[in-house]
Amino acid sequence: MSVRRLAPDQVQPTSFAFTPANENWADQQIAKYPEGRQASAVIPLLWKAQEQHHGWVPRAAIEAIAKKLSMAPMRVMEVATFYTMFNLQPVGEHFIQLCGTTPCALRGAEALKKVCEDVIGPQSTVSADGKLSWLEVECLGACCNAPMAQVNFDYYEDLTPENFRKLLDDLRNGRPTKPGPQVARSGSEPLGGGETLKDPALFDGSMIGAGNWQARITEQRKAAAEAAAAKAAAEASAKAEAEAAAAAGKAGPTDTKTAPAPEAATPARPKPSEPAQPASAAQDTPSAVGKAVKGSEPVEEGKTPSDKAGAPAAVEESKPELLTAARNNAPDDLELIYGVGPKLAKMLNEMGIWHYDQVAAWTPAELAWVDSRLTGFKGRATRDDWISQSKKLATGWRPESKLGDKPVK
Repeated sequence: MSVRRLAPDQVQPTSFAFTPANENWADQQIAKYPEGRQASAVIPLLWKAQEQHHGWVPRAAIEAIAKKLSMAPMRVMEVATFYTMFNLQPVGEHFIQLCGTTPCALRGAEALKKVCEDVIGPQSTVSADGKLSWLEVECLGACCNAPMAQVNFDYYEDLTPENFRKLLDDLRNGRPTKPGPQVARSGSEPLGGGETLKDPALFDGSMIGAGNWQARITEQRKAAAEAAAAKAAAEASAKAEAEAAAAAGKAGPTDTKTAPAPEAATPARPKPSEPAQPASAAQDTPSAVGKAVKGSEPVEEGKTPSDKAGAPAAVEESKPELLTAARNNAPDDLELIYGVGPKLAKMLNEMGIWHYDQVAAWTPAELAWVDSRLTGFKGRATRDDWISQSKKLATGWRPESKLGDKPVK
């Protein structure tokens, strides 16, 4: 990196001060930083000073900024001399930064340098009329349109010695210029014209049915609104059912007891001399009602089989795999199953159910067995489809809500 020095004393102004508008702008920049960190605003203030002082930073501006930021002048000098975007020498009204790196060099930047030398003079010198000066710089990032140059804040691309010479003449004489490519192409498309998206049907609307697009959009919005309304109604209905079921469960397990048959508590077996009761009469007795279905545990006396799982008595029950404690003393969070709260989670743990994979492996009969033992919550496991939820949870998936993911029926 070359040594960068301030301009000679004979071109240095005796003083510098921001305009009122720029002073206000500088104060706003300083206010962005916490107390004691005002020095962080040195770069934007140097840039604004350069912009105000005809494109270069004089010594007086460096000293004024140092005073404003409570910095030693040398600290500001270090920043100004380090960054090449700060011009320390006077520049022309139109400052040309000509890219000379590889892509531009391969595309003709050397010829453009000769144009600058012919029209303006050596680098870092201002033309006699004060209109132009130039400098070769590193890549400006418009390689696809090489060769190119930056004039003040605008890029001029796809330059040739001919159009570049004309550009300099227009700038010197105050004629309007067109930034961007100086040839007949748009942006950075191929020189021969665009090679993609050339089908006119892509732009005339015919591919999307432009003639009735408004009606189609209206129908789509209407369908979306109807679907949202239907979903909301279904969710409201499901919520009402859940609240009703919860209210019924809170009433207590004794609320569903069947009334005892009058004078028919526990009839004795008929003596050999007595005629046997008809089959229908035998089934109506409490002892018959209390008999368990094959493969299940006995029903508590005075309850019907439907009390066991909120399901018909014909549902067969089977005891699932139960554990005395969680594996590796690391139980799963059963409350992530929708419908399982702290009370139900404790109830499941007491049964011996600690993990998602236990629930995921239940058969319908095992589900019925568990459902029948959820005191105050019978039928909850079936209604909220714990098996499907647990299969997802066992894979490592987790719901967004800690209450679980309500199953969609």
